[in-house]
Amino acid sequence: MTARPASPPLPSWLQSAREHWQWRGQARPPFAAQPGPGQLSVWDFPRPPRLAPEPREVRIMWGGVQVARSARTLRVLETAHPPTYYIPWDDVARELLQPAPGGSFCEWKGPARYWSLVRGNKSLPSHAWSYPQPLAGAEALADCVAFYARGLECSVGGLPATPQPGGFYGGWVTPDLAGPFKGDPASEGW
Repeated sequence: MTARPASPPLPSWLQSAREHWQWRGQARPPFAAQPGPGQLSVWDFPRPPRLAPEPREVRIMWGGVQVARSARTLRVLETAHPPTYYIPWDDVARELLQPAPGGSFCEWKGPARYWSLVRGNKSLPSHAWSYPQPLAGAEALADCVAFYARGLECSVGGLPATPQPGGFYGGWVTPDLAGPFKGDPASEGW
């Protein structure tokens, strides 16, 4: 058996970014809602996040036009966040996406590239993102794209999805989740 080469050590700034989180999914905080029947608590999701196949169909519509439809989606499960759904590019209407300026960096997934949805004279600027060169552990996201739910009709297994609170994070809130969710006021350290 051949041993895998050791990963290079993380830069100190990245290690620090990963270590500062108080909640990591080992225990629910006292303010977490108790999940109801058939619900999952986002406080049981791990940190570092876990990538998991989503067996239900994920669908995104924009003004009656299908943006994406997939039964091969990956979901990212991270403490305090509703799942973020990463759809394979092959299941997305790529002609609706144009590169957008700017980017961001996730301490778990790496550098993000942004995309705008454009159809005729309508647009949703910087409304999708991808990780073309993800960090170790997130390699499966390299050929996928995720979308903010705001301004779109999104569903997971037929359940309607609404945007995660706040304007930055891209999780989708479905009725089968119990929160509270990161993005609400005073949730920066969650």
